Amino acid sequence: MLHFASKKQASECLNLSGSTLKKNRLYGEWIEGLHWVSIKSRCVRFNHELIKDWLQNRSDPSAHLRAIETYQKKLLSNQLQRKP
Repeated sequence: MLHFASKKQASECLNLSGSTLKKNRLYGEWIEGLHWVSIKSRCVRFNHELIKDWLQNRSDPSAHLRAIETYQKKLLSNQLQRKP
């Protein structure tokens, strides 16, 4: 199940400050559309699964890239469609 969190939820769950979330988002640590999405100008949601993995694998970027690939495969848009 994909879970997108508000800034407050992500901050509490990951034990990161709101300013740290913002810095990672604005200065390129996290990829828009993967790690976070902007729904409106003041409504940002964070991909809980990928940010948690990023935090655990900061010293191993290749492991995090595998997590990104796995996440992308789970998306409905990347599922094979069966013919009737």
